[in-house]
Amino acid sequence: MDQAALPENRGRGRRPAEEVRADILETVGTLLLSEGTADLTFERISRHAGVSKTTLYKWWPSKGALALDGYFHAVEERLAFPDTGDIRADLTHQLRSFGKLMTTSLGGRALLELIGQSQTDKDLALAFRQKYSSQRRRLAGERLQRAQNMSQIRADVDVQILVDQLWGAAYHRLLIPDEPVTESFITGLVSNLFDGVGRRS
Repeated sequence: MDQAALPENRGRGRRPAEEVRADILETVGTLLLSEGTADLTFERISRHAGVSKTTLYKWWPSKGALALDGYFHAVEERLAFPDTGDIRADLTHQLRSFGKLMTTSLGGRALLELIGQSQTDKDLALAFRQKYSSQRRRLAGERLQRAQNMSQIRADVDVQILVDQLWGAAYHRLLIPDEPVTESFITGLVSNLFDGVGRRS
């Protein structure tokens, strides 16, 4: 990969903790999105971010936990929810962005690998909930709640169930790839939600 894409190694002098942490997360996010998890090691992260491995272990108990934190840091802005006032358009846009990221970058494959590993690694499963899935669920829920407050979604609808319906369907296709995650699939998901699937009289 292009080494210039990684944060500059600033040495091991004293730096504010927030700056150090930001450099680490930027390094991890860059490596994940360009290379995946295969060569992601504490040794390599330490070298590129200019920190000791002791510092890494102080903040993250495992490579998986650090990978998840770095991944969320890297994709947070890309997967942020737009708020144009049109919840249908905003959901379609966000889900398409999510699908594109997951299917066209090594970072998407890396996240799926981490999800698989979390099924047998309790520490990684906890980190996944704390550092990724709970944050994604919160952002989606907040956007849907605002739409509900504007009467774009019925007041009796549980928005967290909507999150499961939409992103659960996308993750199902990603994890069990019998069918691809395409733009037409995303459009269909959102259309089924807002137009309903019952037969019209």
